[in-house]
Amino acid sequence: MNLKLKLAPGIYLVGFMGSGKSTVGRSLAHRLGWSFFDIDGEIERAERMTIAEIFAARGETEFRRIEMEMVRRHIAWIERGRPAVVALGGGAFTIEANRELLENHGVTVWLDCPFETVARRVARDPSRPLARDPEQFQALYEARREAYRLADVHIPIEEDDAAVVVEAILAHPLLR
Repeated sequence: MNLKLKLAPGIYLVGFMGSGKSTVGRSLAHRLGWSFFDIDGEIERAERMTIAEIFAARGETEFRRIEMEMVRRHIAWIERGRPAVVALGGGAFTIEANRELLENHGVTVWLDCPFETVARRVARDPSRPLARDPEQFQALYEARREAYRLADVHIPIEEDDAAVVVEAILAHPLLR
């Protein structure tokens, strides 16, 4: 395992909504014997509101502030010796301040899922506030890819089987 991961045992999954971060994250954490945290789920529990309700009531700027604080909190826990896999929200890694926070606190892994796959997955979930307009949704997907490319590890997603994705992550030279 690389020195960066030994010093800060955190794996942060990044990627567009519907790319499988939560599903893969749970499976990866189980496989490693680490804790798993889903930032969006943590925010919903802490705020007692869904992400869509936070967006509607407080706006995206306030949501991003809450999100950054949650990322900071998890980094602190990991630094105290609590290894974890953390699934970030789809927009978290697009914020430069979040990328800087994560830079020396573990390994970031981009789950690069084709647009057609995320569109199919998200179509089943009406709670996604940024997926309501199909054209804007695709434009957002394309715009965020530049930030995701900055992740330490790139894992192309070619199927829906989380176990296959976990194996690809664990086989990456940076994580051996």
